[in-house]
Amino acid sequence: MSKPRDDRQKDLLLPALDQIIDMGHPLVRLATLIDWKFLGDRFGSVCQTGPGQPGLPTRLVAGLFILKHMHNLSDEVLCARWIENPYYQYFCGELSFCHRLPFDRSSMTRWRQRLGEEQLVALIQGSLSVAHKTGAIGPKDVERVAVDSTVQPKAVAHSTITKLVELAKRNRVPLRESHLRLAKRAAIMVGRCTRAHQFKRARRQLKFLRTRLGRIIRDIRRKIDGDVVLQARFGSLLDLAQRVRTQDQHQRGPKVYALHAPEVECIGNGKAPAPYEFGCKVSIATPVTSPKGGQFVLHAKALHGNPFDGHTLGPVVADMEKLTGVETRRGHNHPHRFRVWISGQVRRVTASIRREMKRRAAVEPVIGHVKAEHRMDRNYLKGRVGDCINAVLAAAGHNFGLLLRWLAELLRAVIRALAETVSAQNIA
Repeated sequence: MSKPRDDRQKDLLLPALDQIIDMGHPLVRLATLIDWKFLGDRFGSVCQTGPGQPGLPTRLVAGLFILKHMHNLSDEVLCARWIENPYYQYFCGELSFCHRLPFDRSSMTRWRQRLGEEQLVALIQGSLSVAHKTGAIGPKDVERVAVDSTVQPKAVAHSTITKLVELAKRNRVPLRESHLRLAKRAAIMVGRCTRAHQFKRARRQLKFLRTRLGRIIRDIRRKIDGDVVLQARFGSLLDLAQRVRTQDQHQRGPKVYALHAPEVECIGNGKAPAPYEFGCKVSIATPVTSPKGGQFVLHAKALHGNPFDGHTLGPVVADMEKLTGVETRRGHNHPHRFRVWISGQVRRVTASIRREMKRRAAVEPVIGHVKAEHRMDRNYLKGRVGDCINAVLAAAGHNFGLLLRWLAELLRAVIRALAETVSAQNIA
């Protein structure tokens, strides 16, 4: 694929977008403040100059990613709303109103895979740049930060038996018995018995599931014996299924919790409603201060392997300094003035540090908003790369959502000031 180019022009037979929308709308003002050239250079760097059809305009791709995570939309819903909403089209760089999608829905998946986490971080940089331009955040707000970690759950609702049976049906491999109905009932009973602390009954149901899984594995291996093509299709899935069947609760080393997402980790958070979550750990950094535009996310990164939080501070803050361009004053393992302050610390804690320590919990509502409103509560992207991409896009969506509200407040403040000026002139 050759380098993307944006050669869109106004269509004389279609209405111009700047004639049918409110140019003072916050989304329109946000579109004028974003440095699309910077995003275009970063996104276009993954494509090579040469023959082939040029890719989608980089402003269209970046705008779609921002709108998707800013408004918590799936790819399908975003495509449907993009056709209906002229503000979405203007934000993505269209000049005339489009009645059909100029791209395929699968293009978003291919662009995510093509860009990766390294290039998509530019969206967070772009959001912070707009925040500095509009006064929503200042340089001092980036010097002292609060870093915390959370769990990004993965969409792992399918059981092992279900995946094996579905693959057998797609490849027309007849099974003696699917065990789907019994396996579903047994899986439900495992959860209920564990919740009620009836562990003997739960172990009995788990033994039942292992027995049925072993039958399906042996049945499939008998049916595909001698067929090289089917053995290649079923090989990796059968190996994972065998690991699921033989793994034990107390065994050391990584375990398999889902066949379609073997990278998922079991992370204990110590909370009564959900003591364990299945996904990966994500680090979130926000200002300790209270910026005018809200608590922006300065850095977001998926951390695989369930590392200890204290061991991640050094790399996280180094990446954040590279992203923001401002040196952080407090952190961990820094040769000069880089220091971490934790709750309960007494030595060398001054009055100003105590005041800042009271603000350390400001990262918690930010994590809640990013997970509930910007698609980090359930990650549907594939693999470890999908975990990293979803964390970065969710953080960028949160920042652009704050900017949208900040621009709306500025517009209301300007209108209010104009109204007061006119009323004062009329009184005079």
